[in-house]
Amino acid sequence: MNNCLFCKIINNEIPSEKVYEDGEILAFKDINPAAPVHILVIPKKHIDGADELNQEHTELIGKLILTVKHLAEEYNLDKGWRIVTNIKEHGGQTVRHLHFHLLGGGQLGDFGLR
Repeated sequence: MNNCLFCKIINNEIPSEKVYEDGEILAFKDINPAAPVHILVIPKKHIDGADELNQEHTELIGKLILTVKHLAEEYNLDKGWRIVTNIKEHGGQTVRHLHFHLLGGGQLGDFGLR
């Protein structure tokens, strides 16, 4: 996807503060954090959003969720954390590339996540 912001981050065309990377997944700090810890976890393979997932993505989704859990442990979010994904415009998705928000580091209220 030529105009995808997250694909440009994956390709190092746009800088990010990476906190995890392997062959399939990239995690980086959100530039507009909604919580003390706000990390975006994305697949390197472009998938528009959770609405585009199918059976072939089962292993990747499991790995994404386990990466979020690993990062929550790494950031000592033992008092609790939240994982969020937004879907399409009315769901608040502003970057059309599947991503999960890991939020924590304090008492979480309601956030308008993008």
